[in-house]
Amino acid sequence: MTPLVWFITGASRGLGRALAKAVLARGDRVVATARDLAELDDLTGPEHGGDQDPVLRLRLDVTDTTEIEAAVEEAITREGRIDVLVNNAGRGFVGALEELTDAQIDSVFDTNVFGTMHVTRAVLPHMRAQRSGHVVQMSSVGGVVANPDHALYGASKFAIEGMSEALAGEVAEFGIHVTIIEPGPFRTDFAGRSIRYADQIDDYRDTAASELRKRFPEQDGAQPNDPARAAEAVLQAVYSNNPPLRLPLGPEAVRRIREKLKNQLADIDDWEKVAVDTRYAPS
Repeated sequence: MTPLVWFITGASRGLGRALAKAVLARGDRVVATARDLAELDDLTGPEHGGDQDPVLRLRLDVTDTTEIEAAVEEAITREGRIDVLVNNAGRGFVGALEELTDAQIDSVFDTNVFGTMHVTRAVLPHMRAQRSGHVVQMSSVGGVVANPDHALYGASKFAIEGMSEALAGEVAEFGIHVTIIEPGPFRTDFAGRSIRYADQIDDYRDTAASELRKRFPEQDGAQPNDPARAAEAVLQAVYSNNPPLRLPLGPEAVRRIREKLKNQLADIDDWEKVAVDTRYAPS
């Protein structure tokens, strides 16, 4: 089988790094991107045959549209195609909605939402021309179930979910698949050095809006789920003949999403009489 070419943003750490390593172990090729190229130096796969390095390392800040266009064009020039796009680059942020600054909101949306949109839009013409491809969007359980103290992060991931669901219907006729990955807690640095916090308002201390501030430092380094197992699940989805639109990862994500959907259906059932009573009255 001809190796697939994967274009992975945020490949220097976390789930992006785990996925890049799993892809290389399978024998596929990786265009690994990160803001700091030095963090990609040790991402190699010479054991997979031939003299050609199976990793193309490119600098990419997904908030810079010029860098996005340059990276995608170089990937196409060097590799000939992009079969799988993984939008993994993202930022975590903790803070109640009232605590957020305009700059913090802009920063998270620039990376998590607009960066994902811009990279996807840059790759789609190539996938459409080859009439094949797979777009993998790294969302979160927080893109389905919004936690207090995670208003900004949740909003960004909810946006990715909506955009990707629409995208799936737009590109299916071109042989392009879309899969939204919704991980729960995995043992990455997401809850540690990668997370940022808003300045807290005193009234929110010891409320539901302060739970994540307490939980993340305790959780960091002790998350129950293995990034390597997450990477293998993504590979299974990409290589499936019938890939899912959404794939929760980890028991916690599956449980919480199932509870959310049950509660949502219960609200519809309880309020259906009110909800459907919206027609114009007969004249």
